[in-house]
Amino acid sequence: MTVNLSKGQGISLQKADGGTLTAVRMGLGWQAAPRRGLFGSRTREIDLDASAVLFAGGQPVDVVFFRHLVSDDGSVRHTGDNLVGGAGTGGDDEAILVDLQRVPVHIDQIVFTVNSFTGQTFSEVQNAFCRLVDETNGQELARYTLDGGGAYTAQIMAKVHRSGTGWAMTAIGNPANGKTFQDLMPAILPSL
Repeated sequence: MTVNLSKGQGISLQKADGGTLTAVRMGLGWQAAPRRGLFGSRTREIDLDASAVLFAGGQPVDVVFFRHLVSDDGSVRHTGDNLVGGAGTGGDDEAILVDLQRVPVHIDQIVFTVNSFTGQTFSEVQNAFCRLVDETNGQELARYTLDGGGAYTAQIMAKVHRSGTGWAMTAIGNPANGKTFQDLMPAILPSL
């Protein structure tokens, strides 16, 4: 069963049977919002990018994004860049796979962001979501919907973080501005 997360809400990533998740996928989907013009509605291609920033003790130590598809330790992997979106409420346009068992013990948080590489604001996007899926069986665990549009170009979506002997996920949902994950670092740090 999927949990629809609200901003700031967290969930444990423990399985219902008491086991722990071993691999998760953070999926991102979106569609360009139609714009009314002189000759009817049109849509413009929008290039959103998913990134995962790995932190140890509050410091960024690695990042996975469209130009660095695999973390240095191999535990986090981006499936590739989608330049136009289109999945919206269906499947994922971009995905980042996390092998939780292989994440080095010093990594305590992984923050997922989305940014508009081409600079369009989220007012030009519709049906945008971030979801967490149990990669071993394909079950969607949680979904955070990016609603309300807005005059910003990025979002600090969610984080997975160590919680006791397992992992937990927290929906962050903070708007930001920037075309790359580097631009977003000042907005990410307060969410740790």
